[in-house]
Amino acid sequence: MATLAESEALATIKSWPDRIKTFYNDVRTEMKKVNNPSFKEVQATTAVVIITVFLFGLYFFVVDKVIGTGIDALFRHFAHH
Repeated sequence: MATLAESEALATIKSWPDRIKTFYNDVRTEMKKVNNPSFKEVQATTAVVIITVFLFGLYFFVVDKVIGTGIDALFRHFAHH
């Protein structure tokens, strides 16, 4: 005689194909809603990314130079005392 846990496990195993089929149908339904961006949209977002990366790089370069110069000045100041 099967215990309750065994019968639940058997029911889970038996429902597996139905769950796979449901999942597959859900994926197909969602994929029908997906649309690819147009070439103009890709160009525009690529331009935004490139400009943003350049600006952040410039910003971090300036911040690095300012902090580095400040630390160098502190070291020179305290080295002479």
